[in-house]
Amino acid sequence: MTPPTPPATTAFNVSPARRAAEVGLALAALALAAPVLLAAAAVVAATSPGGAVYTQTRVGRNGRPFRIYKLRSMVADSEVHAGAQWSQGEGDSRVTPVGRVLRRTHLDELPQLWNVVRGEMAFVGPRPERPEILAGLGPLIPGLDDRLAVRPGVTGLAQIQQPADTTAETFRDKLEYDRLYIREASAGLDVRIAVGTVLYLAGLSYATVRLLTALPRPATLAEPAPARAAAVHAATAEVS
Repeated sequence: MTPPTPPATTAFNVSPARRAAEVGLALAALALAAPVLLAAAAVVAATSPGGAVYTQTRVGRNGRPFRIYKLRSMVADSEVHAGAQWSQGEGDSRVTPVGRVLRRTHLDELPQLWNVVRGEMAFVGPRPERPEILAGLGPLIPGLDDRLAVRPGVTGLAQIQQPADTTAETFRDKLEYDRLYIREASAGLDVRIAVGTVLYLAGLSYATVRLLTALPRPATLAEPAPARAAAVHAATAEVS
């Protein structure tokens, strides 16, 4: 199979103005979220052994590794023996009771604002993955490294359009979203993704988020006409 042509990144992705705005917004968000972040960290530390803040190696722009920061939502050293694993959903036995709340509300992601300040992440971009996962997927998915052309994001087009990855096939779908974002990145698209993220966190479905924010969808993943009509009908009912 011939590997797909890497997507050309837009000037917006490497704009100094975008970087300056992200640093200012991340610092402001950290200041506003500090009380919630400190309270959540105290609860994590008080309810399960281990540190409140968890770091993990992820792959960033151009394949450079960096340490991502999160509030710990799993038992300490959960992957020491088994190694890196796919998400196991709601039934994941490694997740603590407090961690389930943090994950459901995405409060565990707040420390990643510091990664944005440090320049390792952007507010919007492909989700950073672990090097072990990417190494295993590389032979299975042509063009996998395309998503490393830009800084990874705290949120992104794929993150609010499909569930967490559980197989190589779902990761292949995510790659299509990532390639689309890299090709079409702009301030306007970032704003729509940010609004979509708020709607998603408020509990709206993927279909409703896509309808209300007019988010693009990869042509390779386009829904058949009957499925698309059903999704619009369901989304309309959800917000009515």
